[in-house]
Amino acid sequence: MNKNDSSLTPISLKSTLEMLNPAYFALVMATGIVSIASWLLGMHRIAEVLLVINVVAFVTLWILTILRAFMYTQRFFSDLTNHKLGVGFFTMIAGSGTLGSQILLITHNVTIAFWLWILTLFLWLVLIYTVFTAFTVKETKPPIENSLNGGWLVAIVGTQSVSILGAQLAGNFPAWHSILMFFALAMWLGGGMLYIWIISMIFYRYMFFRLRADEFTSPYWINMGATAITTLAGATLIIEGHNISFMVGMMPFLKGFTLFFWAAGTWWIPMLVILGIWRYVYCRFPLRYDPLHWGGVFPLGMYTACTLLLARALGTPFLTEIPKYFIFVALLAWIATFLGLLATWVHYGRESWSSNR
Repeated sequence: MNKNDSSLTPISLKSTLEMLNPAYFALVMATGIVSIASWLLGMHRIAEVLLVINVVAFVTLWILTILRAFMYTQRFFSDLTNHKLGVGFFTMIAGSGTLGSQILLITHNVTIAFWLWILTLFLWLVLIYTVFTAFTVKETKPPIENSLNGGWLVAIVGTQSVSILGAQLAGNFPAWHSILMFFALAMWLGGGMLYIWIISMIFYRYMFFRLRADEFTSPYWINMGATAITTLAGATLIIEGHNISFMVGMMPFLKGFTLFFWAAGTWWIPMLVILGIWRYVYCRFPLRYDPLHWGGVFPLGMYTACTLLLARALGTPFLTEIPKYFIFVALLAWIATFLGLLATWVHYGRESWSSNR
């Protein structure tokens, strides 16, 4: 075999770039929020290790994504306008915002967090309207059962990431404090409305179309993750906006609607667990590593963090008992998925080395 013939290599850099899943930034989302939740619960060393891993993952994924855009431009833009794959690009928005919040919380580096917020906002403006416009104007559209999945809800996760990081940064810019908080509030409300639109379609898809075991993928956990991050955004607005005049009068609404989203997310957890048992136990679907599994880890970390902040925002300390235990579920899920990623790299590396001997 010719060592220079990359087309004969089962796993090569080129094939990795070409087939790179647009949703791979869910790795950054998941690592970031598990780190944040760990830090909030006093597990500082774990949070710092996850921060280092996340920075490496973020930079690596950006390099791979940019290379893919230049080397496989047609495939890149085909994915961007694909009803099933296009929503995966929204993980770039959420990943950037989550990393910004992670850096701000752990290192207190306002400058880096601010520029990550600018990047998050820019990606939100470009990707949200590009993807949804492309879906809208396409002449040939796939049936809902073949294109709609939980990954669509990353649009809400990205939107709320802009809101959360903006509200967290607002206090560092006194001259723009009120404006930034108003903008964060508007994004939170817009994200909440977007959730109601999309989850209605997903619930309709659940109830009236056949759902096969192979179709119930990890991103469906974002049914809960999107409500969790909306809860976190609402709690952040309550905590950061208590001394802003136009928000003081809105506090009852903010608290009630934030609790509403937390309750909706909590309702989803048993349902998703039952469907997971149906997929892996009843249908005996094989459990193996998939990049989309990061979309299942993220909601676990987000539910931990949002419940902790909700307890602070509402003055309900009894709720803090939930994240004290839920964090271990999130950490175990992250470790299992990360080990799956490493095992996949080792397997592909051995396969590639053997084929080039």
